[in-house]
Amino acid sequence: MSGEVLSQSEIDALLSAISTGEMNAEELKKEQSERKVRSYDFRRALRFSKDQIRSLTRIHENFARLLTTYFSAKLRTYVQISVASADQIPYEEFVRSIPKMTILNVFEVPPLDGRIIMEINPNIAYAMLDRVLGGRGVSLNKVENLTEIETKLMSQLFENAVENLKEAWSSIAEIEPILTELEVNPQFLQMVSPNETVVVISLNTQIGDSSGMINICIPHVVLEPIMPKLSVHYWMQTTKKVREPQELELLEKSIRLADLPISAQLGSSEISINEFLQLSVGDVIQLDNEINSPIVITVGNEPKFIGQPGKVNKKLAVQIIDQYKGGTDDE
Repeated sequence: MSGEVLSQSEIDALLSAISTGEMNAEELKKEQSERKVRSYDFRRALRFSKDQIRSLTRIHENFARLLTTYFSAKLRTYVQISVASADQIPYEEFVRSIPKMTILNVFEVPPLDGRIIMEINPNIAYAMLDRVLGGRGVSLNKVENLTEIETKLMSQLFENAVENLKEAWSSIAEIEPILTELEVNPQFLQMVSPNETVVVISLNTQIGDSSGMINICIPHVVLEPIMPKLSVHYWMQTTKKVREPQELELLEKSIRLADLPISAQLGSSEISINEFLQLSVGDVIQLDNEINSPIVITVGNEPKFIGQPGKVNKKLAVQIIDQYKGGTDDE
């Protein structure tokens, strides 16, 4: 049996209320014995967990950043896009929530089944179109009278933009978005049954002085095959890559063939700038290291060994006599 743990002050207040008659102990027992009933609307079936909704939000936050970069370069004006909300609702409710006349881009996302909708508010769509045609980005809502040229330009604009969706989704699925339809009346677009659960990601969009919403509608049937990848366990798991023996052998061979700069330092000296400027051919610079003292051998600018200079076959050479004590054993 689960219950709350009360502090001593709460217990004292409860006993005081019962003793003074402010609270009836019998009524408390009656309330506890009554079954708690919570209403459930089967038309609004919750098929996605909060964890999965958060994952979808993260994915489309990345998509919003990619869209901001794409439209800023394409339209050459100030563009700001960010995720406003992510909710799961019936498809019928999504259709009712958008304008009666709007821009609806329908995409297939193979290899996943079903289609997704990108709904662009007319204020935003016409501001984009005005910029593409060389205007200042003024919005003009006449979506019911789209000409063939306007339809073609909008199709090209959003067909290229959806390439960013492919990149944003790459962490959970390799999709190939294809623009299959551009519609203006949502009543003529029946993708799924009215009671089918869809996820709607709303993006706040600012283009110049015009603002509006871009809504992405994703039916449950599209996300069903990749639902496990939307859980936090998938995002947080760390898969350790096991290297094949051939890879290790090739890596070791490459390391063995790597060149390392090795130098032997006979000594050093400090002189003033005035002395340096007066140096001439034949001058002798006295080093701080005696002729019989060992010298430091560096590997990649790091001191590693102690050696002594000499000659091998009339060529200058250095003999390693010990490790440099300043380094660690594993180095």
